[in-house]
Amino acid sequence: MACHIVDPAFWALKLGSPISINGSSTQVNTESAPHSEIVHYEFPDRGEVGKIKLPPVKLTWYDGGLLPPRPEELPDGQIMGDHSGGVLFIGTKGKLMTGCYGRDPILLPGELDEDYKRPDPSIRRIENGMGGGHELDWIRACKENPDSRVETSSNFNYSGPLNEVVVMGNLAVRLQDLKRKLLWDGENMKITNISNEDEIRVVSSDKFTVISGHPHFDTQYTTMKAKPAAEEYIKHQYREGWEL
Repeated sequence: MACHIVDPAFWALKLGSPISINGSSTQVNTESAPHSEIVHYEFPDRGEVGKIKLPPVKLTWYDGGLLPPRPEELPDGQIMGDHSGGVLFIGTKGKLMTGCYGRDPILLPGELDEDYKRPDPSIRRIENGMGGGHELDWIRACKENPDSRVETSSNFNYSGPLNEVVVMGNLAVRLQDLKRKLLWDGENMKITNISNEDEIRVVSSDKFTVISGHPHFDTQYTTMKAKPAAEEYIKHQYREGWEL
Protein backbone atom coordinates (compact mmCIF):
# COMPACT_ATOMS: atom_id res chain seq x y z
CA MET A 1 0.00 0.00 0.00
CA ALA A 2 2.84 2.43 0.70
CA CYS A 3 3.64 2.72 -3.02
CA HIS A 4 0.16 4.21 -3.46
CA ILE A 5 -0.08 6.24 -0.26
CA VAL A 6 3.46 7.71 -0.24
CA ASP A 7 3.21 8.50 -3.96
CA PRO A 8 1.43 11.90 -3.59
CA ALA A 9 4.14 13.19 -1.22
CA PHE A 10 6.99 11.67 -3.25
CA TRP A 11 5.66 13.21 -6.48
CA ALA A 12 4.57 16.62 -5.20
CA LEU A 13 7.64 17.30 -3.05
CA LYS A 14 10.20 15.80 -5.48
CA LEU A 15 11.58 13.80 -2.57
CA GLY A 16 14.21 11.62 -4.21
CA SER A 17 16.47 9.65 -1.85
CA PRO A 18 16.34 10.19 1.94
CA ILE A 19 19.42 10.96 4.02
CA SER A 20 18.23 9.10 7.12
CA ILE A 21 15.61 6.60 8.31
CA ASN A 22 14.57 5.06 11.59
CA GLY A 23 11.65 2.84 12.53
CA SER A 24 9.82 1.03 15.31
CA SER A 25 7.18 -1.69 15.21
CA THR A 26 5.44 -4.51 16.94
CA GLN A 27 7.36 -7.78 16.91
CA VAL A 28 8.96 -8.73 13.61
CA ASN A 29 8.76 -12.50 13.13
CA THR A 30 10.18 -14.82 10.51
CA GLU A 31 7.06 -15.18 8.36
CA SER A 32 5.17 -11.91 8.07
CA ALA A 33 5.22 -8.16 8.51
CA PRO A 34 4.63 -6.63 11.96
CA HIS A 35 1.08 -5.72 12.98
CA SER A 36 1.94 -2.01 13.00
CA GLU A 37 4.92 0.26 12.54
CA ILE A 38 6.15 3.85 12.33
CA VAL A 39 9.00 4.89 10.04
CA HIS A 40 10.65 8.32 10.01
CA TYR A 41 12.42 9.64 6.89
CA GLU A 42 14.49 12.80 6.44
CA PHE A 43 15.09 14.27 2.98
CA PRO A 44 17.66 16.95 2.11
CA ASP A 45 17.20 20.32 0.42
CA ARG A 46 16.12 19.63 -3.18
CA GLY A 47 16.78 23.12 -4.56
CA GLU A 48 13.99 24.89 -6.43
CA VAL A 49 11.36 24.06 -9.03
CA GLY A 50 10.59 27.36 -10.74
CA LYS A 51 10.03 29.79 -7.89
CA ILE A 52 9.15 27.09 -5.36
CA LYS A 53 11.84 26.18 -2.84
CA LEU A 54 12.15 22.56 -1.70
CA PRO A 55 13.85 22.78 1.73
CA PRO A 56 14.67 19.76 3.95
CA VAL A 57 11.53 17.82 4.86
CA LYS A 58 10.51 15.01 7.20
CA LEU A 59 8.10 12.23 6.23
CA THR A 60 6.53 9.80 8.69
CA TRP A 61 4.77 6.55 7.74
CA TYR A 62 2.13 5.05 10.04
CA ASP A 63 0.30 1.75 9.59
CA GLY A 64 -1.54 -0.98 11.48
CA GLY A 65 -4.06 1.46 12.92
CA LEU A 66 -1.47 3.99 14.13
CA LEU A 67 -2.21 7.58 13.16
CA PRO A 68 -0.43 10.94 13.24
CA PRO A 69 -1.66 13.62 15.65
CA ARG A 70 -5.11 14.78 14.62
CA PRO A 71 -5.07 18.26 13.01
CA GLU A 72 -6.67 20.85 15.28
CA GLU A 73 -8.31 22.38 12.20
CA LEU A 74 -10.20 19.17 11.36
CA PRO A 75 -13.85 19.37 12.54
CA ASP A 76 -14.91 16.95 15.27
CA GLY A 77 -16.34 13.74 13.85
CA GLN A 78 -14.60 14.08 10.48
CA ILE A 79 -12.32 11.18 9.51
CA MET A 80 -8.65 11.74 8.78
CA GLY A 81 -8.12 10.77 5.14
CA ASP A 82 -10.60 7.98 4.37
CA HIS A 83 -11.27 4.42 5.52
CA SER A 84 -8.37 3.10 3.40
CA GLY A 85 -5.72 5.53 4.66
CA GLY A 86 -4.53 8.94 3.60
CA VAL A 87 -1.80 11.57 3.41
CA LEU A 88 -1.33 14.69 5.52
CA PHE A 89 0.94 17.50 4.33
CA ILE A 90 1.85 19.88 7.16
CA GLY A 91 2.92 23.32 5.97
CA THR A 92 3.74 26.63 7.60
CA LYS A 93 0.42 28.27 6.62
CA GLY A 94 -1.94 25.29 6.70
CA LYS A 95 -2.35 21.62 5.95
CA LEU A 96 -3.39 19.52 2.95
CA MET A 97 -5.19 16.25 3.66
CA THR A 98 -6.08 13.55 1.14
CA GLY A 99 -7.65 10.13 1.23
CA CYS A 100 -5.91 6.96 0.06
CA TYR A 101 -4.25 7.25 -3.38
CA GLY A 102 -4.38 11.04 -2.99
CA ARG A 103 -8.16 11.06 -3.40
CA ASP A 104 -10.41 14.00 -2.46
CA PRO A 105 -7.79 16.52 -1.25
CA ILE A 106 -8.91 19.30 1.08
CA LEU A 107 -7.08 22.23 2.63
CA LEU A 108 -7.13 22.93 6.35
CA PRO A 109 -8.37 25.12 7.91
CA GLY A 110 -11.61 25.12 5.94
CA GLU A 111 -11.40 28.74 4.77
CA LEU A 112 -8.25 27.90 2.80
CA ASP A 113 -10.16 25.18 0.97
CA GLU A 114 -13.05 27.52 0.21
CA ASP A 115 -10.71 30.07 -1.37
CA TYR A 116 -8.70 27.54 -3.40
CA LYS A 117 -9.34 27.29 -7.14
CA ARG A 118 -9.26 23.66 -8.32
CA PRO A 119 -7.03 22.73 -11.30
CA ASP A 120 -8.47 22.72 -14.81
CA PRO A 121 -10.52 19.48 -15.12
CA SER A 122 -9.29 19.08 -18.70
CA ILE A 123 -5.74 18.32 -17.48
CA ARG A 124 -4.75 14.77 -18.38
CA ARG A 125 -5.33 12.44 -15.42
CA ILE A 126 -4.80 8.74 -14.83
CA GLU A 127 -7.67 7.48 -12.69
CA ASN A 128 -9.48 4.19 -12.27
CA GLY A 129 -12.75 4.37 -14.15
CA MET A 130 -11.42 7.07 -16.47
CA GLY A 131 -9.39 5.47 -19.23
CA GLY A 132 -8.70 2.28 -17.29
CA GLY A 133 -6.26 3.63 -14.71
CA HIS A 134 -2.49 3.27 -14.70
CA GLU A 135 -2.61 -0.35 -15.90
CA LEU A 136 -4.10 0.57 -19.30
CA ASP A 137 -1.98 3.73 -19.41
CA TRP A 138 1.09 1.45 -19.25
CA ILE A 139 -0.27 -0.81 -22.01
CA ARG A 140 -1.00 2.25 -24.16
CA ALA A 141 2.57 3.49 -23.81
CA CYS A 142 3.91 0.04 -24.72
CA LYS A 143 1.95 0.10 -27.99
CA GLU A 144 2.59 3.67 -29.08
CA ASN A 145 5.45 4.81 -31.28
CA PRO A 146 8.47 5.63 -29.04
CA ASP A 147 9.06 8.84 -31.01
CA SER A 148 5.62 10.28 -30.30
CA ARG A 149 4.12 8.47 -27.31
CA VAL A 150 3.08 10.21 -24.11
CA GLU A 151 5.18 8.92 -21.20
CA THR A 152 3.30 7.02 -18.50
CA SER A 153 2.67 8.80 -15.23
CA SER A 154 4.47 6.05 -13.28
CA ASN A 155 7.29 5.04 -15.61
CA PHE A 156 10.25 3.10 -14.22
CA ASN A 157 12.42 6.23 -13.91
CA TYR A 158 9.86 7.45 -11.38
CA SER A 159 8.48 4.25 -9.86
CA GLY A 160 11.93 2.72 -9.23
CA PRO A 161 13.12 5.48 -6.85
CA LEU A 162 9.65 5.61 -5.26
CA ASN A 163 9.72 1.88 -4.54
CA GLU A 164 13.24 2.19 -3.11
CA VAL A 165 11.99 4.75 -0.58
CA VAL A 166 9.06 2.50 0.35
CA VAL A 167 11.11 -0.64 0.97
CA MET A 168 13.58 1.37 3.03
CA GLY A 169 10.81 1.40 5.62
CA ASN A 170 11.25 -2.37 5.88
CA LEU A 171 14.98 -1.84 6.28
CA ALA A 172 14.47 0.64 9.13
CA VAL A 173 12.13 -1.76 10.93
CA ARG A 174 14.46 -4.75 10.53
CA LEU A 175 17.35 -2.72 11.96
CA GLN A 176 15.40 -1.02 14.75
CA ASP A 177 17.38 -2.92 17.40
CA LEU A 178 20.33 -0.62 16.61
CA LYS A 179 18.31 2.08 18.38
CA ARG A 180 19.58 4.95 16.27
CA LYS A 181 18.85 7.08 13.24
CA LEU A 182 20.32 5.29 10.22
CA LEU A 183 22.28 7.53 7.84
CA TRP A 184 21.69 6.62 4.21
CA ASP A 185 24.03 7.00 1.22
CA GLY A 186 21.55 6.69 -1.64
CA GLU A 187 24.10 6.77 -4.44
CA ASN A 188 25.99 3.80 -3.02
CA MET A 189 22.92 2.16 -1.42
CA LYS A 190 24.38 1.68 2.04
CA ILE A 191 23.98 2.78 5.64
CA THR A 192 27.06 4.69 6.72
CA ASN A 193 26.83 4.56 10.52
CA ILE A 194 26.89 0.81 11.26
CA SER A 195 30.21 -0.46 12.63
CA ASN A 196 31.72 -3.92 12.33
CA GLU A 197 30.99 -4.46 16.03
CA ASP A 198 27.29 -3.55 15.97
CA GLU A 199 24.82 -6.39 16.58
CA ILE A 200 21.06 -6.81 16.36
CA ARG A 201 18.80 -9.23 18.22
CA VAL A 202 16.17 -10.75 15.92
CA VAL A 203 13.48 -13.40 16.13
CA SER A 204 14.78 -16.77 14.89
CA SER A 205 11.58 -18.79 15.46
CA ASP A 206 8.11 -17.90 16.67
CA LYS A 207 6.04 -20.98 17.41
CA PHE A 208 2.44 -20.94 18.56
CA THR A 209 0.48 -23.92 19.82
CA VAL A 210 -2.76 -24.51 21.69
CA ILE A 211 -2.47 -26.97 24.58
CA SER A 212 -5.65 -27.97 26.43
CA GLY A 213 -7.40 -24.94 25.02
CA HIS A 214 -4.71 -22.48 26.11
CA PRO A 215 -2.38 -20.58 23.72
CA HIS A 216 1.35 -21.12 24.21
CA PHE A 217 3.99 -18.91 22.61
CA ASP A 218 7.60 -19.93 22.14
CA THR A 219 9.61 -17.07 20.65
CA GLN A 220 13.34 -17.65 20.22
CA TYR A 221 15.93 -14.99 19.45
CA THR A 222 19.38 -14.89 17.93
CA THR A 223 22.03 -12.19 17.75
CA MET A 224 23.76 -11.36 14.49
CA LYS A 225 26.23 -8.84 13.16
CA ALA A 226 24.33 -5.79 11.97
CA LYS A 227 26.55 -4.70 9.08
CA PRO A 228 26.39 -7.88 6.96
CA ALA A 229 22.71 -8.24 7.88
CA ALA A 230 22.03 -4.74 6.54
CA GLU A 231 23.97 -5.47 3.37
CA GLU A 232 21.91 -8.62 2.82
CA TYR A 233 18.64 -6.78 3.48
CA ILE A 234 19.62 -4.08 0.96
CA LYS A 235 20.89 -6.41 -1.78
CA HIS A 236 19.23 -9.73 -1.10
CA GLN A 237 20.83 -12.82 -2.63
CA TYR A 238 17.90 -14.58 -4.29
CA ARG A 239 17.96 -18.26 -5.16
CA GLU A 240 18.43 -19.22 -8.79
CA GLY A 241 15.29 -19.04 -10.88
CA TRP A 242 13.33 -21.99 -12.21
CA GLU A 243 14.33 -23.57 -15.49
CA LEU A 244 12.14 -25.48 -17.94
